[in-house]
Amino acid sequence: MTESVLLPELIARSAGCTPGARALTSGDESLTYGELDTRVRQFAAGLMALGIQRGERVAIYLDKRFETVAASFGAPAAGAVFVPVNPLLKAEQVAFILQDCNVRVLVTSPERLGLLGGVLADCPDLRHVVTTGVGLPEPASLTLPKAVAHCNWAHFMAHAPCAGHRVIDVDMAAILYTSGSTGRPKGVVLSHRNMVAGAKSVASYLGNHAQDTLLAALPLSFDAGFSQLTTAFHTGARVVLLNYLMPRDVLKALEREQVTGLTAVPPLYIQLAQMDWPAAIDRNLRYFANTGGRMPRETLGLLRQRAPSAKPFLMYGLTEAFRSTYLPPDEVDRRPDSIGKAIPNAEILVLRDDGSPCGPGEVGELVHRGALVGLGYWNDADKTAERYKLLAPDAPGRESGLQLPEYAVFSGDNVRQDDEGFLYFVGRRDEMIKSSGYRVSPTEVEEVLYATGLVGECVAFGVEHPVIGQAIQVIATPPASAVPGPEGAEPVLDVQALLAQCRAHMPAYMVPADVAVMPGPLPRNPNGKIDRKLLSTQWAPRQPQ
Repeated sequence: MTESVLLPELIARSAGCTPGARALTSGDESLTYGELDTRVRQFAAGLMALGIQRGERVAIYLDKRFETVAASFGAPAAGAVFVPVNPLLKAEQVAFILQDCNVRVLVTSPERLGLLGGVLADCPDLRHVVTTGVGLPEPASLTLPKAVAHCNWAHFMAHAPCAGHRVIDVDMAAILYTSGSTGRPKGVVLSHRNMVAGAKSVASYLGNHAQDTLLAALPLSFDAGFSQLTTAFHTGARVVLLNYLMPRDVLKALEREQVTGLTAVPPLYIQLAQMDWPAAIDRNLRYFANTGGRMPRETLGLLRQRAPSAKPFLMYGLTEAFRSTYLPPDEVDRRPDSIGKAIPNAEILVLRDDGSPCGPGEVGELVHRGALVGLGYWNDADKTAERYKLLAPDAPGRESGLQLPEYAVFSGDNVRQDDEGFLYFVGRRDEMIKSSGYRVSPTEVEEVLYATGLVGECVAFGVEHPVIGQAIQVIATPPASAVPGPEGAEPVLDVQALLAQCRAHMPAYMVPADVAVMPGPLPRNPNGKIDRKLLSTQWAPRQPQ
């Protein structure tokens, strides 16, 4: 079969070569490549039967299961665009995503449909809901607007496979939502070319092959989580889907399934490194890869003790360009703080503010060019212009005779490069909080706090934390309506009530670790905005050393 060009062809190609090989395992069940390919084509046929048009969006709000994978690859097989929704998100966040990218079809479970309550009424473009299982949800859970039709999975998948809309590799395949430094989450648009090129690149440096078993421990709404599927399917390997509750569940899965490749984020690795590992894990685990933040040296050392036969791959990436750099295992001892060099089929530049290249040791912005550069942020010209910019005509890799411009991703991260070309992360240019592997927008946290009515003014920022990278710190003032304290003291802010509201309206990784109460007003910058940078700087000396 010819080389894969479109995302669903990763599965179809392996199905054509080894239809009986196992592709997916979930619990005690497995699907072969032939079976998975059939389900992908059936899902695409179901969308065509609904009249879904080329480029329309299909949201998938599920945990990791066979239906999630079939829908994720089946939507682009029909010429539609899949939108994976993190299963940790609350109803308000899910509704925003459905509204923002004009979702036409929602795939979810009866239980999750019940959690969405009445928010679907605020999603005017939604026309169809497909729920897993064979029957209808309980009547109490089926709160659908009149314009939205319901179909169960078994009925939806009953159509004979048929051709989808014609698409090419530069067309949209997916929209992955990630928090921005200001405001609501941003939808990163990825093409078929982005995702297939990424799969081939990552699989090449990890050395993936058909005998591999990869553990999908990260959410599939993460680019790195979804990459476990694409890299495995490109090489004909098997993926084990794991919805774990405790870190111990990950170790059990590594042993039980004889996993050869594990990719995770530092907070999970920190927990795993503190545990005793069964000896059987080291007999099979070929590599462990880190993404989503810097791996602490102590943790890396412990992991290498737990699995001495496994090679460590330290990676850096951003959803806007999927994956950017990796540090080869044979360089880890020499430069454990490095994020490595560019992955295959990508070029990483370190540029000054004027677009000229930095010299060795000079700090500049990491800029990614090549086939993995995404298509911008969905329906957001301003934010797209901030990150996706034209390279200077004389930028490295471009010759003066080229007439058409080239867009690259300007990461917003400061890095430096040594004399041998290895890169080192210095810090973020924006105010994003990186907590437990998630990128959290401070203003999104603040919006929820304000919505409670329990604060007057507030500001959120990240503080260093030894386990989760950064913890979310909030400084808030009591609302004007707050009850005065005893004997005429300052009004009181009910911190416990505020945190309870946060837990009710935020995913766990967004809930503040601490709320400090201050009298208002909070300091402003010259533009009249609350000075988050000043407050975070003043807070730093209070942190335990």
